[in-house]
Amino acid sequence: MLDQHDLERYGYRQELSRQLRFRDLVAYGLVYMVPIAPMAIFGSVYAGSGGMVALAYAVGVVALVFTAFSYAQMVKAFPMSGSVYNYAGRGISAPVGFLAGWVILLDYVLVPGLLYLVASVAMHSTVPAVPVWLWLLGFVAVNTVVNSVGIRMTALVTRVMLVGELIVLAVFLAVAGWAVATGRGRFSWEAFYNSDTFTWSLVAGAVSIAVLSFLGFDGISMLAEETKGGSRQIARAMAAVLILAGVLFIAQTWLAAMLIPEPASLLSDGDPNGTAFYDAAQVAGGGWLATLCAVATAIAWGLPNSMVAQVATSRLLYAMARDRQLPGFLAKVSIRRNVPINATLLTGFVSLALGLYMATRADGITLLSSLINFGAMVAFLVLHVSVVVHHLIRRRSGNWWAHLVMPGIGFVILAYVVVNANIAAQRLGLAWLALGMVVLAGLYLSGRRPALSGLAPAHPQARHVERV
Repeated sequence: MLDQHDLERYGYRQELSRQLRFRDLVAYGLVYMVPIAPMAIFGSVYAGSGGMVALAYAVGVVALVFTAFSYAQMVKAFPMSGSVYNYAGRGISAPVGFLAGWVILLDYVLVPGLLYLVASVAMHSTVPAVPVWLWLLGFVAVNTVVNSVGIRMTALVTRVMLVGELIVLAVFLAVAGWAVATGRGRFSWEAFYNSDTFTWSLVAGAVSIAVLSFLGFDGISMLAEETKGGSRQIARAMAAVLILAGVLFIAQTWLAAMLIPEPASLLSDGDPNGTAFYDAAQVAGGGWLATLCAVATAIAWGLPNSMVAQVATSRLLYAMARDRQLPGFLAKVSIRRNVPINATLLTGFVSLALGLYMATRADGITLLSSLINFGAMVAFLVLHVSVVVHHLIRRRSGNWWAHLVMPGIGFVILAYVVVNANIAAQRLGLAWLALGMVVLAGLYLSGRRPALSGLAPAHPQARHVERV
């Protein structure tokens, strides 16, 4: 178990409250991923995959199993907050770590804004009298208050919300399964394979959209300094969450694919209103089931999902700030609550501003989704490289399976998905990376060259982190 002295070995003090257990990590990961996440983007994945929506999610699970394995290797080596930022920085070099952190910021900083926006738009369509901006403000305010109270409160709230999501999913699976069995749907395996439309590039393009549903299992690694039981618990929780969520994603999308009222129109016209899943739910059980799924999705994205996303984002900002690679005020920790309070408040403010701006754009949700997916997948690619460099090259590991074959396969699969991703996402993502290089150059010029303690022996004095 990582304690005060272990953290001092890397130049840090134990500032955050170590209270989370395995069950808390699993609940956190599932809430972050949202067991009913495919309901919101089902139509886009269905159209993008030529109807093979279940196959897209299955390939996503396989691809990210390798990524989860690489996370497990690196969190054991460097059990601290910061995720890929720390793994690349200490496994390869500090400048690479900065760029990895910069790229994953594209994911972590934008995710809460996207979640708040999707939830607010959905709730506005359900309750038109309440404007989108007011829903946004309410969701951000509630989550920021809960996260500022402390990690224990966040864990409690998310567990309660998770139970509600699982109940809704169980109701849909039961009603939809019965509908297919009684002839209201078309039993078919085409959601897994359709010879008329199948190409690997088509499936890879759809996976680049579907991966949005999987983002969150990696966020568990951000809680390494708040977990009882050390890195082993983090690795176990990430694997458990990924497999469990993957099974739930495949099951619900397969059933929904068999219940779509007009599949040909969905393939040709897409799902601009994002209602394809709810249309399938209406076929299965009527208007009540469609409304239940829509409202549950909105609440899940607006409260528990965005709540844990805000936690992960604040921990990344905190980790980079205490290394002087972001403004130092973000490294301040509340003495009473043991949370990075300034990073938490800034995340809430940015999410609100971003959500309000994107709400004015017709392509706001699509643009945010594409950017988030691109940032996450590029960060995952860097993660796989970090495993090879740190373990195989630096540490001269003899475990070729764990430190070359597994990360190598994961890298190849994700690289193929990135190449086949949305062109606009590629351009904007590369532009963000280029901006990160400019910022890195600025750090060098200002005398703040990225430097991490890495694998150095115990420091005589741990790095000071200001508390408030």
